[in-house]
Amino acid sequence: MINYSIMIMGTKPGTKKADITETKAYGTAQVHEVLDLDAFCKHIADHNSPFSKGTVKGILTDAVACLREQLLAGNKVSLGDLGSFHCELATEGADTTDEFNAQKIKAVNVCWTPGQEFKNLRDDAVFNLVPSRKAQADAIEVIRNEETIQGLE
Repeated sequence: MINYSIMIMGTKPGTKKADITETKAYGTAQVHEVLDLDAFCKHIADHNSPFSKGTVKGILTDAVACLREQLLAGNKVSLGDLGSFHCELATEGADTTDEFNAQKIKAVNVCWTPGQEFKNLRDDAVFNLVPSRKAQADAIEVIRNEETIQGLE
């Protein structure tokens, strides 16, 4: 189940708050839990895998190192239903090709192109409307203030 809340945001991404002239209501996904590598490996191992959590972790750790190595070698890596990974460059422009050099490359970004299983999860998703993080924090603050007032009485 994907929890989501509704946020009012400007219609043009990147617009400064003071410059927003038009807003709309948008849904935003709320993260339920963050699984670290150990938790994710345990999850995989618990799904009828013949491999232990440690073996899965070793494979994934090695896969990350190998994926990085292949990307730095200029290769694109396709991992079936998971998708493919390749590099894109963030560069500063130059007036001419003669003026462009490696110093103009500011970042090498890893791009993921989802495989078929990840193209769009919409048809398989179940959604649950929850309060925004700010509304949750405000509610907790009210509860704490009420507890403090009751404690003083």
